[in-house]
Amino acid sequence: MPTGACGIDCDVCRLNLLGICTSCGSGRSEEGFNKIAAQQRILGSPCPILACAMDNRVEYCPRDCKKFPCNRFKDGPYPFSQGFLSMQERRRKEGPPLRSPSGADIEVPVQYWDDLIERDLEKVCKNAAAKNYPPDGILLPFLKEFILIDIRKRCLRRQIHGGWDRVDNPLLELLCLVYLLRAGPQSPEGEMIGVDGLKASHFFKGPHELKVRPLVDRYGNNLAGFKRSSEDMGGEVIDMADASYMFMAFPKVPLYYLLWEGDKEFQPRLSILFDRSIERHLTADSIWGLVNLISDILLIGDKWYGR
Repeated sequence: MPTGACGIDCDVCRLNLLGICTSCGSGRSEEGFNKIAAQQRILGSPCPILACAMDNRVEYCPRDCKKFPCNRFKDGPYPFSQGFLSMQERRRKEGPPLRSPSGADIEVPVQYWDDLIERDLEKVCKNAAAKNYPPDGILLPFLKEFILIDIRKRCLRRQIHGGWDRVDNPLLELLCLVYLLRAGPQSPEGEMIGVDGLKASHFFKGPHELKVRPLVDRYGNNLAGFKRSSEDMGGEVIDMADASYMFMAFPKVPLYYLLWEGDKEFQPRLSILFDRSIERHLTADSIWGLVNLISDILLIGDKWYGR
């Protein structure tokens, strides 16, 4: 599909259909390089959006650039209206929709907080490899940082600029509570398995399939971008596939993301593997939710924690 780096789909443009204008192509395409050369020759300067995308090896600004929409778009007059850009800014702050496997909004049962409060926190922390943090609650490692499980106020907090800011993410809250309540004394076994190796493998069918397709669309032909996003999340490189990373979602729950880059012969593909012990610490629906959350973080970066 001849989509420009700016996000315009040239397939639906009459100028393209009539052969009057050709697509600029992505910021990592031969079409883009040729378009810049033609613009320089005919107009005296290239499109600043395409030139920026080419310089930064960004395929499509709306999908791949964390700075979108930047001033190159806002100063216009091409290619989007201010109303469209304002909508993009507003909705990008909302984060992805949070849904349960049934498709309903995620709600955290009050009973989970009640159960945690009644537990022996020292034992909970030992089993979960977390830290008791009186009088507030528990410090639970998540990826490359700590999440404060504030038992007194029944919420999550994240350390920002030296203070603990509240995190409004029901999915993360639910996952943290399930992990703390279920985690046993067993350590990871060090044996990787796919979803078919889980006892509850039947759960991950149809609407409950793991969130893989958006990552393949985003990184299947952008290995450098996958590496950059994975390392920003604290992923540890493992020697598998074309690029692979281990993410310590929780102290006893490593996840493995393996990416094979596409080429002229093969389509890109991505696999997600687990430690065989994962079902000792999380339920099937929690595993599904955790994969969704980690995949969303890979896609959108540091805005994962708020809605």
